[in-house]
Amino acid sequence: MTASQIIFYLLSAFILGSGMLAVTSRKIFRSAIWLLFSLIGIAGLYFWLQVEFIAAIQIVVYVGGIVVLIIFSIFLTQKSGSEMPKPPKWRREFAILAVIFGFGFVWQLISHHEFKETSTTALDVNMANIGTQLLSTTEHGYILPFEVVSILLLAAMIGCIVIAMKKTEAV
Repeated sequence: MTASQIIFYLLSAFILGSGMLAVTSRKIFRSAIWLLFSLIGIAGLYFWLQVEFIAAIQIVVYVGGIVVLIIFSIFLTQKSGSEMPKPPKWRREFAILAVIFGFGFVWQLISHHEFKETSTTALDVNMANIGTQLLSTTEHGYILPFEVVSILLLAAMIGCIVIAMKKTEAV
């Protein structure tokens, strides 16, 4: 086993472990923190694949934006210390069966697929081309999705503030 494979397996175990803890934790704030660690692990996987720009975007947008928005939402609703209700027993058993079936299905797909090396070289993309395409309004530009996501995040934050506002009782 090479060092590259060891790094891949360690990153994968970290991502899967923190993802499982994010889903199974009963405290909502701890779930958000485990989600943060999982997303950082995914950024580490991007760094390992040598796509540094995507890794930086992963950290800035998801870790720095989405997770912070989730944590602010938790604090604004004042539910950060409360525990989530325990799921019914049948739901836990169904989830375990779904996970076992999912792993079996993925194993079946992977074991019957023949992976071949490609002879094509990786794309050599420079930062100027990425910036031009991100800000372009042409057919392959990304300015419209970028603006839609920023409006969506603004609407989510306004919604969190409205939900968190306390109603004053009339005297």
